[in-house]
Amino acid sequence: MKEFLRSTLATITGIAICGFVLAFIGIITLAGIMATSSSETVVRSNSVFVLDLEGVVTERYLSSPIDQFLGEQMSTHGLDDILASIRKAETNSNIKGIYLNAGILDCSYASLQEIRNALVNFKKSGKFLIAYSDAYTQGGYYIASAADKIIVNPAGSLSWHGLAAESMFYKDLLEKLGIKMQVFRVGTYKSAVEPFVCTEMSPANREQTQAFVNSIWQGIVADVAESRHISADTLNSLADRNMDFQPAETYAATGLADTLMYKDEVLAYLKSLTGMENTDNLRTLSLDEMANVPDSPKSKSKNVIAIYYAFGEIDNAASYDEGINSEKMAKDLRELRKDERIKAVVLRVNSPGGSAYGSEQIWREVSLLNAEKPVVVSMGDYAASGGYYISCAASRIVAEPATLTGSIGIFGLVPDASRLLKDKLGLRFDGVKTNRLADLGNIGRPMNEEEGALMQNMVNNGYELFTKRCAEGRGMPADSIKKIAEGRVWTGEMAKELNLVDDLGGMDTAIEIAAEMSGTTDFNTVSYPEKENFLTYLMNTGTDRYINGKLQSAFGEFYNGAQLLKHIDKADRLQARMPFDLHIR
Repeated sequence: MKEFLRSTLATITGIAICGFVLAFIGIITLAGIMATSSSETVVRSNSVFVLDLEGVVTERYLSSPIDQFLGEQMSTHGLDDILASIRKAETNSNIKGIYLNAGILDCSYASLQEIRNALVNFKKSGKFLIAYSDAYTQGGYYIASAADKIIVNPAGSLSWHGLAAESMFYKDLLEKLGIKMQVFRVGTYKSAVEPFVCTEMSPANREQTQAFVNSIWQGIVADVAESRHISADTLNSLADRNMDFQPAETYAATGLADTLMYKDEVLAYLKSLTGMENTDNLRTLSLDEMANVPDSPKSKSKNVIAIYYAFGEIDNAASYDEGINSEKMAKDLRELRKDERIKAVVLRVNSPGGSAYGSEQIWREVSLLNAEKPVVVSMGDYAASGGYYISCAASRIVAEPATLTGSIGIFGLVPDASRLLKDKLGLRFDGVKTNRLADLGNIGRPMNEEEGALMQNMVNNGYELFTKRCAEGRGMPADSIKKIAEGRVWTGEMAKELNLVDDLGGMDTAIEIAAEMSGTTDFNTVSYPEKENFLTYLMNTGTDRYINGKLQSAFGEFYNGAQLLKHIDKADRLQARMPFDLHIR
């Protein structure tokens, strides 16, 4: 017995010591990762910035040392970091050029335009811009078309096939589950409800989708035609052939690419451009390293132009740690209004909308802020429905040509799960009430005619308020707004023709306008809300947050639709949002 107790105690002691040692090593490792990720990058002479065009591009992103510790690939990057890195590469004398390494890229076309425009501006510095890929995606090729030279692997491929847009429809699935969606909406083109009640696009939705897809494609073709010196007709003819399945020699022969090279030949070519010997190691900087390259010296001026990022769904996602929380954003905007250092605000909106109530609260704070200092909206991939609602009170609105905006309309969804509960699950409900409509919205039964009329009236009132806000903000008669509202989605280029947008461009354009409107020539820019540091991120990285991040990467464009369906019981009764599961490829 003594031997058994001695062995057991020794084992427990050994496990405790091993646990302590492993924990200590883990802490040291994480501390090392933190130090490495936050240390300033030293740029050596004759360096090349390697911009890997692969993974997911989101509006803002905090690179997580947790992913590095667990061996995860860093496949998500913030658009803000990409644009800032390109600007640093332009001004840093030790960086001789940019090497675009194109891979599988998940990025909306407005963001692609902003990256491409930043690269076009970079070329004005006289530094080289070279693109290479084993397999260009169409979005990756669109960015690469700005390069001085486009190189394809002799056994590689290049996607050029045009655009297609599709939506996922849940009606038949919901019917099999015994759920029927009761829909209340205003707007012929308010198609966000269609996945719940239809099995295919309505004629109105098909019309608007075809129109904005055509608009985006025409912009892409025009940009590529200018850079590659190929006519638009020729580019469309090549797209009709679907160049994805053509041999690599065809890309050089048609002018889509300049030459064919293997990877080792590309590296040798880059060395020659930097003046290095072929035996030397190429000096490269990754996007993560560029994030830690110091910015240009800031102005000594105390004047600030604030850049406030508002991206994601409004309130609908706030409960599961994503999107725009209207209460928090309203508080932040109040603080910006009271801060005397801030002379103007650039409101970066990248949102398909969401809660109509939340949108109204944000609109109010934008209006109050704009009354005291200029507010210029910079629209990202989406600024539609609620996203447009919170934008319309600004002094000026700037959008990319491919931005999806408008969708001025309101809808409400109330699920009727009576068949699921009674017929499939065998559940019955009974109760009492003091007044006739006390249980309105009960998902265990369908709404009656009187209840439906009340709901539709609330939607109508919400639409009237929405169009009134837009009319006031844009200085247009309400009737004129209603003619282009009806829930219809427009591209930024189309919206400019309709006076829903003032200027075409990206964040830099919006900052220039804000500075001009505020009469500020010497200023610094400060981004809000401030990005989390690693320790804050570590404390906030719960299981749900981590899993949701991985699901978003896996499901891409369809993630928002699945999440709204999952949390529909918690969503605001009135929704101001565009079709959430539209996938353009």
